[in-house]
Amino acid sequence: MESSQMTENNNNNGVGESNTSLLASCWERLCSATMDRLNCPVVLTGFTEKMAKIARDDKRRVAHSLKFGLALTLVSVFYYVTPLFNGWGNSTIWAVITVLFVMEFTVGATLSKGIYRVLATLAAGLLAVGAHLVARLCGEEGEPVVLAVLVFLVASAATFSRFIPEVKARHEYGVIIFILTFALVTVSSYRVEDLIEFAHERLTTVAVGVATCLLTTVFVFPIWAGEDLHELTAGNLDKLAEFLEGMESEYFGDHSSCENLEAKPFFKVYKGVLSSKVREDSLSTFAKWEPIHGKFRFRHPWNQYQKLGALCRQCASSMEALASCVITLKKSQYPEANPELSLKIGATCAAMSSHSAKALRGLSLTVRTMTKPSPINNDMSTATKAASDFRTEFSEDVALLQVMHVAIIASLLSDIVIQIKRITESTNNLARLASFKNPESSRGAVVINIED
Repeated sequence: MESSQMTENNNNNGVGESNTSLLASCWERLCSATMDRLNCPVVLTGFTEKMAKIARDDKRRVAHSLKFGLALTLVSVFYYVTPLFNGWGNSTIWAVITVLFVMEFTVGATLSKGIYRVLATLAAGLLAVGAHLVARLCGEEGEPVVLAVLVFLVASAATFSRFIPEVKARHEYGVIIFILTFALVTVSSYRVEDLIEFAHERLTTVAVGVATCLLTTVFVFPIWAGEDLHELTAGNLDKLAEFLEGMESEYFGDHSSCENLEAKPFFKVYKGVLSSKVREDSLSTFAKWEPIHGKFRFRHPWNQYQKLGALCRQCASSMEALASCVITLKKSQYPEANPELSLKIGATCAAMSSHSAKALRGLSLTVRTMTKPSPINNDMSTATKAASDFRTEFSEDVALLQVMHVAIIASLLSDIVIQIKRITESTNNLARLASFKNPESSRGAVVINIED
């Protein structure tokens, strides 16, 4: 009997997935047809195949590329239409440059950069006008000297502020734009007659570029950082579960062979969790900028995803220690001093692995479907009880010293069970803070059983 699950999340993303799939398919066919017609050499064919693979790996990349081209084309209209060009003149080029610097992959990243660019341009423009007025008071000969000194002081102070951890983490882009705008406007003020008009043109063209980016990013195949963070969190839980499932079947199971464990895909799947911090922090930062979309409401608890991710990485670190221990003991080939006791501990480890994996799969489903977890988690309770019983027995039974190498593995596994319990509590907090719906009211998760 096979089971397939169709969730509401998949239904909601169906339209977007089909659109991006169509774009990727069209791009792939175009590349293939072009290469066939031109009879290109093997090098170009290989390059085209690499591009097609990149599109297949994440079809949204094609959509983003087309969106970027669209935004650049739209903002270029201000150059091609004479009345619009006469309104701003050569300052129109800043709208084009703004698109190049602001347009990002996700809505949150584009929105944050756009707001920073407008605010930094406004602040730098006002400061530059003030600097120009001060320099004018020093006369024609003293004006360039004062302007040069002010540029030096402001640029040095702003650059030094980038070393502040909080500024570097959140506001570095805004500081760079501030320095760039202040220097350009201040230096230009020496040769420009109407500085206020010049600063106004610069600000309005930047605003036009930012508005073009935002409209294109939000209304044309939007890519949300919040959704990516949501899927990343659920995927990390699945990776942890996959490792434990593999350990239960390949190492602790009755029919396990324990051969070539290092080459098994499950044995290193936790590494993806360990390396997810940078992407997770970035997505969390950009998700906070995004407006309400889909299931994600105003003030969604994005910080809770980071807390849950930190617990997942701690668990993955323990899995790495467990994997290293398993490989070391496997190569050492310890003699079995008490085979019966070793089998008993192995059965306990198998139970902890199996039930912990099922608990993690349940938590992953909770996050993906945004439904509250069941108040009674039998798998987590069973795994916790097995870990507690082992710890009690290990502290009281001297005979376990005869199979210390097996007991070490069981001890590491019991630590993992405790960490999974913390992950469960963190997931429950996420469900509460994000107001996940009750399972009984969820109509999106439909299970269809198909009998052979």
